[in-house]
Amino acid sequence: EPDWGSWGGEGEEGEGEAGAGKKKKKKKKKGGGGGGVVAVVKTFKLPEQDNSPLVLIANWKARDDHRQCAEFNIPIGEQYPDADYPLGEIQEYVGDNAFRTTSAEKRELERLNTYDYEKIRKAAECHRQTRRYVQSYMRPGMTMTDVVQRLEKKTHELISANGLECGWGFPTGCSLNWVAAHWTPNYGDNTVLQYDDVCKLDFGVQVGGRIVDCAFTVAFNPKYDTIIQASKSGTNAGIKAAGIDARMGEIGGDIQEAIESYEIELNGKTLPIKPVRNLNGHSIGPYQIHGGKSVPIVKGPESEKMEEGEFYAIETFASCGKGYIVEDLECSHYMKVFDAPHTPLRVKSSKALLHCIEQNFGTLAFCRRWLDDLGQTRHLMALKNLVDNDLVQPYPPLCDVKGSYVTQMEHTILLRPTCKEVISRGDDF
Repeated sequence: EPDWGSWGGEGEEGEGEAGAGKKKKKKKKKGGGGGGVVAVVKTFKLPEQDNSPLVLIANWKARDDHRQCAEFNIPIGEQYPDADYPLGEIQEYVGDNAFRTTSAEKRELERLNTYDYEKIRKAAECHRQTRRYVQSYMRPGMTMTDVVQRLEKKTHELISANGLECGWGFPTGCSLNWVAAHWTPNYGDNTVLQYDDVCKLDFGVQVGGRIVDCAFTVAFNPKYDTIIQASKSGTNAGIKAAGIDARMGEIGGDIQEAIESYEIELNGKTLPIKPVRNLNGHSIGPYQIHGGKSVPIVKGPESEKMEEGEFYAIETFASCGKGYIVEDLECSHYMKVFDAPHTPLRVKSSKALLHCIEQNFGTLAFCRRWLDDLGQTRHLMALKNLVDNDLVQPYPPLCDVKGSYVTQMEHTILLRPTCKEVISRGDDF
């Protein structure tokens, strides 16, 4: 496991220059050399957050200098007026890529990309603070609709949501038990979170099209600890194996080995734990959650390589069922086809719905609740028409065998020219 003790430093050389010229009215002085206006930032004493009701989610450490207050209502942009957002966890390249750590040429390349890094780090800090908030209230007895709406409202508040410029990256997945992914409640679904449920909380934040895709498993019953540890270890193994010129099939092999080293005892039976072989991590492009490259979670012949500058969601799923998912249940997740050609639509309601989707989500994923919230309350037939015309793609829930359990952990990583940055890492996981 990486040493996470050093995490939480603000900015690095050359970072934060973009915002240094902005004037901000703030209460107290922050030490800063050099010319220009130095934004003054308020800091707060935040106590340790006790996450012990949640299985294998670590506590958030106490901080004397946190820029967020106890009420969790200061937007990220106000916390970091100089855009000196916290870095993720840094992992250095090894072997043939070890030279990158100290290469002046590679450092210069990073300086030119600072603007892009700031966007994703802002999204990641929003993700950390939002999930810290969610971990404080998510308990058995809540409806799943209440869980996700509180989360989504807080994301918008902290990121200062503004159309396609910044906001949600995709709908809040909160798939339960044998459902692995792509489930969020539609309105009218009154599912209640139970003590014995295993919930995969998968949500995204985007700034300027740079999406942070990060997920963790919420469970309350300690009997699930090994299957939660399996996906946690799988994801960390995948992050460790990832890097410039790393081959996808080999990364999958490392993930598989980590996950299969666990087993779980349920109802007196010892069950093997396996990766869900037809689910993958993926590259992430601007406004494109699935960027075109896949990161398998089982060993395979894939010789495609990761490349410098790419963003990846390293996500793994551990199952005590078949380790194979199929599409099932009512669909909630949809996304406009990224390169869909202009198609003339005959049906007026479909035209109006497509316009609404393009204005509010562009090529980002959305869910039926969000359409309802925008006033598109009778959208089902129009949505079906857009799907039939290949303009919108449905993403139904992905399910293992009924009665089984699937866990997930996911981080977004950036293959910087000089190092690997685990953008979404936090004290919790």
